[in-house]
Amino acid sequence: MKYVLDSHTHTLVSGHAFNTIREMTRAASRKGLNLLAITEHCVNMPGTCHEFYFQNYRILDRNAYDIPTLFGVELNILDEKGSVDMSSELLSTMDVAVASLHPPCVPFMSKKDVTNSIIRILENPLIQIIGHLDDDRFPVDYDEAARAAAANHKLFEINNSSLAPTSYRPGAHRNYLRLLEACEKHDVEIILNSDAHADTLVGAHQYSEPLITEAGFPLEKIVNDSVSHYFTYLKPEVRNYFPDNAFPN
Repeated sequence: MKYVLDSHTHTLVSGHAFNTIREMTRAASRKGLNLLAITEHCVNMPGTCHEFYFQNYRILDRNAYDIPTLFGVELNILDEKGSVDMSSELLSTMDVAVASLHPPCVPFMSKKDVTNSIIRILENPLIQIIGHLDDDRFPVDYDEAARAAAANHKLFEINNSSLAPTSYRPGAHRNYLRLLEACEKHDVEIILNSDAHADTLVGAHQYSEPLITEAGFPLEKIVNDSVSHYFTYLKPEVRNYFPDNAFPN
């Protein structure tokens, strides 16, 4: 399968990443991608940018870089109620929103509380993707989560960085197999993302691809196969940033 987009990457303004927007888009172009999303860590992550940075996305030309580029956010889930660290008003202006559990930003919770949180996030119309739901420290009922994703037309991410030997998230491989089983059961689509914090890792799937094969997950349920497939999960006006001939697929 050819993967034509990466929807979860970070630049140096996230505080613990290493490259600029231009360097990340150049790397994506060299990898043969057709679209890249920059999704900086939101404001509760130590070391990341101020909300003014996200407000100023409005000045950016999505067609001015090496490939078409979206500008969004990786939100921090804050509690069992599904609260996140960006106002709804500002979140509504993001091209794409990934919501994730990060230990610096949320206390470890019971399985019931994590599941309730994820369901509330999936019910939020301003959030499209649940990021790296794979950490043993945040146990979740994958069947209930997948049921909610199906009801709300949302994506689960398979995060290549979680599966890497350098990952700090315990249990990712085992948990992803359980998540994929639940997604197949409830007819939920997924997205493979690099979570790249360096330009050398943009578009990387060397750990997630074998997992997909091991799980026997249907390739047609992976939205990285075309930009148009991916855009069915975003607000319609995002497509309007780009000319009709912007994407070969």
